[in-house]
Amino acid sequence: MVLIQDKQLLLVGQVTEQSGVPIRTIRYYESLGLIQSSARTKGGYRQFTGDVLTRLAFIKRAQHLGLSLEEILDILKVYDHGQPPCYDIHEKLQEKLLQIDHQIEQLLTLRSEINQLLSGWQNLKTKPEDTICPIIQK
Repeated sequence: MVLIQDKQLLLVGQVTEQSGVPIRTIRYYESLGLIQSSARTKGGYRQFTGDVLTRLAFIKRAQHLGLSLEEILDILKVYDHGQPPCYDIHEKLQEKLLQIDHQIEQLLTLRSEINQLLSGWQNLKTKPEDTICPIIQK
């Protein structure tokens, strides 16, 4: 996954333009250790090697799959130590799938409960004294 485009360093604005990741997010990712700038200009601007684009693309895809930045950082640490992180990614995605299945189960239960409430719905003519809406506060 090492992709070092040419030796030319990219300014943070160029990284934003090429990756679609906002500058603020790039700074945040750098503060977390997900990416690293390789140098700074005399004016203090961050410079990155071309491999930052590969890392940013990976981060975006992993987030899209539901992985947290902490999980992504763990994966990138494995990668940075010279090991392929595919096993770690596999484990994390299996955990994510179990979480999704549990969420689906919870949502189906909630859906059923709401359907039951709606099936017996009656609009009240007067404001109740001790509840806001007794239909849902039974």
